[in-house]
Amino acid sequence: MAVVDQLSSTLRLVLYDGDDLLTGKPIYVSKSFNNVKTNSNPEQLYQTALAFESLQERPLSAVERRDVSAISEA
Repeated sequence: MAVVDQLSSTLRLVLYDGDDLLTGKPIYVSKSFNNVKTNSNPEQLYQTALAFESLQERPLSAVERRDVSAISEA
Protein backbone atom coordinates (compact mmCIF):
# COMPACT_ATOMS: atom_id res chain seq x y z
CA MET A 1 0.00 0.00 0.00
CA ALA A 2 1.29 3.45 -0.91
CA VAL A 3 1.40 6.43 1.44
CA VAL A 4 1.61 10.14 0.70
CA ASP A 5 3.87 12.54 2.57
CA GLN A 6 3.04 16.17 1.82
CA LEU A 7 6.36 18.03 1.53
CA SER A 8 5.42 21.64 0.84
CA SER A 9 2.64 24.02 -0.15
CA THR A 10 2.63 27.29 -2.06
CA LEU A 11 -0.09 29.94 -2.15
CA ARG A 12 -0.36 31.58 -5.57
CA LEU A 13 -2.32 34.73 -6.31
CA VAL A 14 -3.28 35.26 -9.95
CA LEU A 15 -3.75 38.96 -10.69
CA TYR A 16 -5.39 40.61 -13.71
CA ASP A 17 -2.93 42.92 -15.49
CA GLY A 18 -5.11 44.30 -18.29
CA ASP A 19 -5.73 43.21 -21.85
CA ASP A 20 -3.25 42.59 -24.65
CA LEU A 21 -3.44 45.48 -27.11
CA LEU A 22 -3.10 43.26 -30.18
CA THR A 23 -5.30 40.29 -29.31
CA GLY A 24 -7.61 41.72 -26.67
CA LYS A 25 -6.97 38.69 -24.46
CA PRO A 26 -6.52 39.20 -20.72
CA ILE A 27 -3.01 39.24 -19.24
CA TYR A 28 -2.40 37.67 -15.86
CA VAL A 29 0.57 37.86 -13.52
CA SER A 30 1.10 35.80 -10.41
CA LYS A 31 2.68 36.17 -7.00
CA SER A 32 3.67 33.09 -5.05
CA PHE A 33 4.16 32.69 -1.34
CA ASN A 34 6.25 29.69 -0.31
CA ASN A 35 6.54 27.90 3.02
CA VAL A 36 2.78 27.70 3.55
CA LYS A 37 1.89 25.29 6.33
CA THR A 38 0.96 21.99 4.72
CA ASN A 39 -1.94 21.51 7.14
CA SER A 40 -3.60 24.85 6.24
CA ASN A 41 -7.21 24.45 5.21
CA PRO A 42 -8.73 26.14 2.13
CA GLU A 43 -10.62 28.75 4.19
CA GLN A 44 -7.42 29.88 5.91
CA LEU A 45 -5.60 30.21 2.59
CA TYR A 46 -8.48 32.10 0.99
CA GLN A 47 -8.64 34.58 3.87
CA THR A 48 -4.87 35.06 3.62
CA ALA A 49 -5.19 35.69 -0.13
CA LEU A 50 -7.88 38.32 0.50
CA ALA A 51 -5.60 40.05 3.00
CA PHE A 52 -2.77 40.09 0.45
CA GLU A 53 -5.16 41.34 -2.24
CA SER A 54 -5.55 44.63 -0.40
CA LEU A 55 -1.79 45.16 -0.73
CA GLN A 56 -1.74 44.59 -4.50
CA GLU A 57 -2.09 47.15 -7.28
CA ARG A 58 -3.90 44.68 -9.54
CA PRO A 59 -7.27 42.97 -8.92
CA LEU A 60 -7.28 39.36 -7.76
CA SER A 61 -8.46 36.92 -10.42
CA ALA A 62 -7.82 33.53 -8.79
CA VAL A 63 -6.28 31.86 -5.75
CA GLU A 64 -4.32 28.63 -6.20
CA ARG A 65 -2.68 26.18 -3.85
CA ARG A 66 0.20 24.12 -5.15
CA ASP A 67 1.25 21.07 -3.15
CA VAL A 68 4.29 18.86 -3.50
CA SER A 69 4.01 15.34 -2.14
CA ALA A 70 6.15 12.24 -2.01
CA ILE A 71 4.52 8.88 -2.62
CA SER A 72 6.22 5.83 -1.19
CA GLU A 73 5.49 2.28 -0.21
CA ALA A 74 4.28 1.81 3.36
